[in-house]
Amino acid sequence: MAHVLPDLPYAYDALEPYISKQIMELHHKKHHQTYVNSLNAAEQAYAKASTPKERIALQAALRFNGGGHINHSLFWKNLAPSASEGKGNGGVLRDGPLKEAIIKTWGSLDTFKKEFNTTTAAIQGSGWGWLGYNPQTKVLEITTTANQDPLLSHVPIIGVDIWEHAFYLQYLNVKADYLNAIWNVINFEEAEKRFLEAQSGAKL
Repeated sequence: MAHVLPDLPYAYDALEPYISKQIMELHHKKHHQTYVNSLNAAEQAYAKASTPKERIALQAALRFNGGGHINHSLFWKNLAPSASEGKGNGGVLRDGPLKEAIIKTWGSLDTFKKEFNTTTAAIQGSGWGWLGYNPQTKVLEITTTANQDPLLSHVPIIGVDIWEHAFYLQYLNVKADYLNAIWNVINFEEAEKRFLEAQSGAKL
């Protein structure tokens, strides 16, 4: 069963002015599509591989492109048109279980955002910043993954792409401006849904 590029749940210009139409089109149609194509090719090659050596040689491609597909599929859902622009619900964390859990751990939403941004900006090279649910301790934690590695130690609640293709055309090399801006289009409703599913042990 071949993997396919998921449709965006909004138009390419829906996240402006925080993420430009140009970035969204390139990021979705070019970068994510490449991960999908390469994952399909790697899986086909793996199915035909006849020796352990051949299968081991394909592990890096499966991990990189499989992670890219998993991460981006979550990323698009984690974004929504901004409420501050009158376009949607992006950036609004309403009262509820997720807000309570964030305040319990970090004291305030602003403190959480600052710690998340600091941790994510410190990634060397490319990677992802995550708010994840730790199934062992049953608490929310900020963590990161390198390159396109998917988050396996936690259930992903919010993921932020810190690869340059996610922001460079608009924010150049100023990661901090991108990270500050993206909170205006974070879909906290989707994040809360994932949080509640994680708490109930549902497989995401």
